[in-house]
Amino acid sequence: MAARSKARKRALDVLFEAELRGLPVLGLLAERMSLGEQPTPEYAADIVRGVAAHRDEIDDLIADNAVDWTLERMPAVDRNVLRIGVWELLWADDVPDGVAISEAVALAQDLSTDGSPAFVNGLLAKVKNLKPAVMAAMAKAAASDADGSSVAPPSAAEPAPVDEAATMNEAATIDELTPGDSVPVPARPARPARSTRGLVKPPRIAVRPDIKDDPAGD
Repeated sequence: MAARSKARKRALDVLFEAELRGLPVLGLLAERMSLGEQPTPEYAADIVRGVAAHRDEIDDLIADNAVDWTLERMPAVDRNVLRIGVWELLWADDVPDGVAISEAVALAQDLSTDGSPAFVNGLLAKVKNLKPAVMAAMAKAAASDADGSSVAPPSAAEPAPVDEAATMNEAATIDELTPGDSVPVPARPARPARSTRGLVKPPRIAVRPDIKDDPAGD
């Protein structure tokens, strides 16, 4: 197995273990690197740190392209293989797109379910096609953050106060919206709001085929 293929497998081990045990992924990485019982290649550490740094953007892209599969319902192996693949596609400049996809498919084939390789391949191919738009959106968001122009304007629905008394009376009539406890759970549960930093919300890909049980023990 090539050195970088081993590094991807090691990165997957760390990401999977951190999720399974509910541990901070960077803390677990530091622990594994300090123990030295099993060598952690530098590229594996780069992957883990990159996935951790861009976790919100990565998870949004995965969820927005996985029809009828929420991120939470995916097998843990698939979920973390996809995170590695998306990170390599968008942030690993020295990794060709085709290599990033084929290596992720190989991990899914070795460690996950029969339907996982096709699912991983299809979703990462969609992200690859969206890459120019996604990168442009991220660059625009970064530029906006740098010059401070990303601050949202006041809501158009909120009237300007005429005087202090009017403002106080008006504020007393505004209810804070909170999720209702009795609202039925939708087919795709709402996830906590994440900062997508201007990422394009793409059209969805084909529905994933049925898969077997989550191979959490692999």
